[in-house]
Amino acid sequence: MALKPEPTAPFHSVQYALRVLETVSKHGNGVLDAQISRETGLPAGHLAPLLLMLRREGYVEQVTDGAYVIGASLLLLGSGASRRQALETKLQQTLDQLRDSVGAAVYISRYVDGEIRVTQYADGPRTPAVNEWVDFRSAAHASAIGKCLLTQLDQNGRRDHISRHKIARLTSRTITSEKVLFSKLDSQPATVPVLDLQEYAVGTVCAAVPLTAGSSAGCLALSLPVEDAHRLRSAADTLNRRAAPVLLSLAL
Repeated sequence: MALKPEPTAPFHSVQYALRVLETVSKHGNGVLDAQISRETGLPAGHLAPLLLMLRREGYVEQVTDGAYVIGASLLLLGSGASRRQALETKLQQTLDQLRDSVGAAVYISRYVDGEIRVTQYADGPRTPAVNEWVDFRSAAHASAIGKCLLTQLDQNGRRDHISRHKIARLTSRTITSEKVLFSKLDSQPATVPVLDLQEYAVGTVCAAVPLTAGSSAGCLALSLPVEDAHRLRSAADTLNRRAAPVLLSLAL
């Protein structure tokens, strides 16, 4: 299975953030933003929002003289057997914050060994998770998660998936034509959230944005009850803007 070579804006932000973290790590006694800019080659206009995001996520801290040092979140990651648990905990905290920010249940999904897997999610009493009445693995053609993951596959990867998971009508809005589905996937801009307007389940609308890390396709998604459909596009835009911290957690 091959991925389409279409890096997204969050991807670029994460590459720059990793470069900043590497620079800060080299300066144990702290480093000023001007020095970070010189060593990373990032202009101040690009560096400032990255540093703000890294401070918000606890990856760097600013000390009294204005210098930046490694933050508590990065120190907690450490190494060895505890690293995976620390990463999952940090990622869950990021998802919980994102859930509260967008006012919707949020999900991380990956395409692993030819199957869709929701690996982590954050919901709550006011932000209920979608009712998985049909296994997501069999509903890639209808769900925002599935369509977002399929957009990241090449034509052979898509055809392989559809050959193993036949297209079925789940609601009156479900696309049941492979030709129409692939045409929509091809025309989907990489920087625009993929939407599901009651295609997977009546009463639920969803949106998803790509989280491509390495050779694995992934996405960040949200779901809303249909009565909140008027908030979908603004929530999806927020999801898109806030994807970088989630992708950074996956990249560390």
